[in-house]
Amino acid sequence: MRAILRLAALSAWSRRLTLGLTLIAIALATTLLLAVERVRVDARQSFTQSVSGVDLVVGARTGSVQLMLYAVFHAGAASNNIRWDSYQALTQHPAVDWSVPLSLGDSHRGFPVLGTEADYFRHFRYGDHEALRFTTGKPFAGVFETVLGSEVAQQLGYALDGAITLSHGLNELGPEHGDKPFRITGILAPTGTPVDRTIHVSLESITALHLDWVGGTPMPGLVIPAEYVAKFDLKPKEITAALLGLKQRSDVFRMQRFINDFRAEPLLGVLPGVALDELWQTVGMIERTLLAISALVVLVGLAGLAATLLAGLNERRRELAILRALGAGPGQIFLMLIAEGVLITTLGALLGFILLSLGSLLAAPWLLERFGVVLGGRWPSREELALIGMVITTGLVASLAPGWRAWRMSLADGLTPRL
Repeated sequence: MRAILRLAALSAWSRRLTLGLTLIAIALATTLLLAVERVRVDARQSFTQSVSGVDLVVGARTGSVQLMLYAVFHAGAASNNIRWDSYQALTQHPAVDWSVPLSLGDSHRGFPVLGTEADYFRHFRYGDHEALRFTTGKPFAGVFETVLGSEVAQQLGYALDGAITLSHGLNELGPEHGDKPFRITGILAPTGTPVDRTIHVSLESITALHLDWVGGTPMPGLVIPAEYVAKFDLKPKEITAALLGLKQRSDVFRMQRFINDFRAEPLLGVLPGVALDELWQTVGMIERTLLAISALVVLVGLAGLAATLLAGLNERRRELAILRALGAGPGQIFLMLIAEGVLITTLGALLGFILLSLGSLLAAPWLLERFGVVLGGRWPSREELALIGMVITTGLVASLAPGWRAWRMSLADGLTPRL
């Protein structure tokens, strides 16, 4: 067997240019397959870590997916709000360690506005419990101050101490609160999460914006200038959702039952990880489609290997006939062709993994900054090893046809001159 493998390696080396191109094709196809699998796994993990360190997300009674969409991803609208006194009652529960209120409903040039408290920047976590960092500036401290996500500042060209005005509602062309501009006090570092596309203001700012509004429209004949809003009680009457951190993780189900059975109004408390997993299932078809496309690319590369070996048999008839004349049996010729195919496939798969590892190291910072996908260099996972094994096995199957064809060739077929 060792002699057959050595003979297959020498034979492949003698045709290194042709087989080298096939090897590169297999390596690139394997890289694509493994990259899709790795990005799929890491993207799912990063997706489920869009918010971390939060034990419960609380909102009005609705579906868990819908609650996560507007509370974490700031997409869509809440079916109802939470009264401020209900929120206060939740924060006073003995199991609650910290809480962050969230108020949504306004926007700025298509970007959502989030009303919250300064504690948001201290407690909010993403990824592997990463804290929010400021590229420049600091959290808002008063009314009509705002902190921008990195994508907002980059796309709109905003800088520290600049001024912006907000629009009522989520529609980009909604009525504008033009008489109450906000000063930019800070810009957050990129996170690859919905935070990057969010404009953060205080809850008091949300109330101040709507002092002279009712039912989503300005009150006729009533204008309250920005300099006079401090004379009013700016405590919010309701919020959209809330993030809760508990003193002990073991209390999470007890606290969830307390929220779901809350008597003052119908509320819903969800575990972020469970809800995000459920949300990911809705886009699961996309990841399976990408994986299937990558598998087809690998099959194309292996079909090219089979075609190359088959095409080369006509040129190798005399070589194979000489091997038969020296005592090699049909089975040994068959095994030599199989060994060539498996050798090329194995080298291509290994080269593909090396390319993936190098690409992961180079692309990891960009993926984290742009998409929030934590793509780390690591040893191949069980799933990746299974895919590499499938590539090699498929290469073995693809080599059967050339091996069977070589086995059928007779000694006379190789030695008889053709006219």
